[in-house]
Amino acid sequence: MSAIPIHGTCDPRFESVKKVFTRGFESGPELGASVCFVVDGEPVVDLWGGHLDRERTREWEADTLVNLYSTTKGMTAVCAHMQVERGALDLDAPVAEYWPEFAAAGKQDIPVRWLLSHQAGLAAPKVKVSAEELFAWDPFVEALAAQEPWWEPGTLHGYHALSFGHLVGELVRRTAGMSLGTFFRTQVAEPLGADFHIGLAAEHDARTSDLYGELIPEGVDPSVMPDPIRDFFRDLRDPSTLAGAAFGNPALPRGMVNSRAWRAAEIPAANGHGTARALARIYGALARGGEVDGVRLLAPESIERAATEQAIGDDAVLRFPMRYGLGFMLRQDLMPLSPSPRAFGHPGAGGSIGMADPDAKVGFGYTMNQMQMGLVGSAGAFAMLAAFYEAL
Repeated sequence: MSAIPIHGTCDPRFESVKKVFTRGFESGPELGASVCFVVDGEPVVDLWGGHLDRERTREWEADTLVNLYSTTKGMTAVCAHMQVERGALDLDAPVAEYWPEFAAAGKQDIPVRWLLSHQAGLAAPKVKVSAEELFAWDPFVEALAAQEPWWEPGTLHGYHALSFGHLVGELVRRTAGMSLGTFFRTQVAEPLGADFHIGLAAEHDARTSDLYGELIPEGVDPSVMPDPIRDFFRDLRDPSTLAGAAFGNPALPRGMVNSRAWRAAEIPAANGHGTARALARIYGALARGGEVDGVRLLAPESIERAATEQAIGDDAVLRFPMRYGLGFMLRQDLMPLSPSPRAFGHPGAGGSIGMADPDAKVGFGYTMNQMQMGLVGSAGAFAMLAAFYEAL
């Protein structure tokens, strides 16, 4: 019998998923984590376990929140597509039509869709910015609007690690009259009862776990990493490279991700706080045509458009192959979400991930507080996905 506290519910059909989840604590990297699968809107796996702290004095609870890094991008994309469906945004219109200042430095013709598909060439500010400017929103947005792109827009795709959220979020702000975090809360999270926040109120701190570890663990030599991620992790330590700029401007002090300032800010590319259950509920709605329990997020044609391939091949920032839709990452060899080529979602640095599989009507979410190696999902998450589909 495992000494690790594991709680929740699991349909007997998916007992293999629970075994993989439990193994992550017994012989793997897990400290605290949660996993959830829904099929056609109904939860079939909803598990949580482990601890909030390294001393293992506080158990992970059903409503424990944790920072999910880029898993947030999928939530931001949902907001943008809601605005597209409502006629407030046109994917093929110039960004400058909604945001006139964006036209500076030759960017007047960049269409909205290139912001969502990482093709705009604005992977990072070219001027040094501070964490405070990132948190304040306007200074970070203004820096991006004023600069020339890093590459000719539309000719390459390169992961906009931090800038994605402010670029897309500014379009939502200008067309909806409210911040991205407010839009997400009022239009997505509250109607669905999904416990996910972009801009976390202090009242939730008591149930929020710190995130432990770094993108590159201390003492790890990038040269010993396997292809295709070795070049990326080497570049990550060099601020003159695209990867170094995209992930390191601003340079965030160690532990900043656990600060009240980080949690309170709206960073729609990187600071969503949520549960696996919330991810599975939102992606579960998208997986069944955009509606669950009488709440509709998007029409089926909007979801199909969002998950249509826009860019594929070597990523100019990540240095390994990627496949992008409009705000979502699409199934590929490095990210084997499901057997269906139509599966889409978004992972976060360290291992968290959310996914929708429209063919099987499956929604999935996984969250954790111990950073693991991997930018497009962790080995443990993919092992649970594999076990789930084998049982399905």
